[in-house]
Amino acid sequence: MRLFGRKGEEEEPVEPADRIAGFWQWWEATRPELDAMVAAEEAERLSERLAPAVAAVHPGLVYEVAPGRNAIHALVVTAAGDAELRSLAHRWAKAAPEPDMLWEFHPSRQANPQALELTLSVGGFEFSLDKLMFGLRVPPGTIRVDVAAYHPIFGELDEETRLEATLLALDWLLGEDDVARWVGEITPATFQPIDSVPAVHLPAVVADVASGYEDEQWALLEGQTASGAPLIATARYPLRPVDYPLYDQLITITLPYAHRDENGLPVGDSLTALRDFEERLAARLTKPHAEAVLAAHLSAESTRVIHVYADPTGDAAIHAKELIVSWEQGEPRVDVSADPAWTAVAPFLS
Repeated sequence: MRLFGRKGEEEEPVEPADRIAGFWQWWEATRPELDAMVAAEEAERLSERLAPAVAAVHPGLVYEVAPGRNAIHALVVTAAGDAELRSLAHRWAKAAPEPDMLWEFHPSRQANPQALELTLSVGGFEFSLDKLMFGLRVPPGTIRVDVAAYHPIFGELDEETRLEATLLALDWLLGEDDVARWVGEITPATFQPIDSVPAVHLPAVVADVASGYEDEQWALLEGQTASGAPLIATARYPLRPVDYPLYDQLITITLPYAHRDENGLPVGDSLTALRDFEERLAARLTKPHAEAVLAAHLSAESTRVIHVYADPTGDAAIHAKELIVSWEQGEPRVDVSADPAWTAVAPFLS
């Protein structure tokens, strides 16, 4: 049995932590009733009870009752690709009670080992994954697999329904988070792509691509500022918010430097000082309770800007403010803000 919530438009002016706590209090009080509905397969009544409770956490969240991986059932409450809500969904799951034989809880749709045995009704037609075919391509210089999906019923469906069915199938095959990590362009097709393969092969292709990025890597990039000045940036690669779902706090460290070349880029003692600062910063971020990641830094016009993303319940912002006291080349600054979609580093996301 699967149940899908609907996205809403307005957020209630209550602190997220309070909304999450309210949900789990409601769950504990209502669970005997919910268990009885699930056992009786009363999907409509279950939806009537779950929908307003999930919407009270945030009306943009989507819920689903699905087969569990270890428990009989899984309650999934997901941001459904909305980067602004991903951390909220993960905090909802983090606050969940311990799973038991009947229920487990997830902040994203999980891969289903029996995905190829599943069939559901789509637009009045049977959508079985064992008949789904994929044209797969990894464009040069990218870390994502472009997918062209074909199913015999797609010619009978409108474009939006084809896409919804494809997205659901990808979530079943890979899990929602791995779709966000490794799948690029998604194109539902009404004709079978040349060199297409059965859907069963998709996880192996994605695993092969992912195997090349198991170790930490960094990309060196060059560009220009808005005023046309040369800019050099270094960014973690791949850089994706889905890998750090609770890190929705942006810590921006601004360091002016004294020694620069004709293009305003750091040289000599300034370059050495910046490297030393980042080494000490990285050491601080690996300490217990820091819960943060150095995402990228940019140097231009005699200033380096360092972007760190952190769990706001951790100590990363405190560490950053303590560390800049030692900076001697101009007046350093630390700015802290909420940035769940990682908009500050959008050009570097991969």
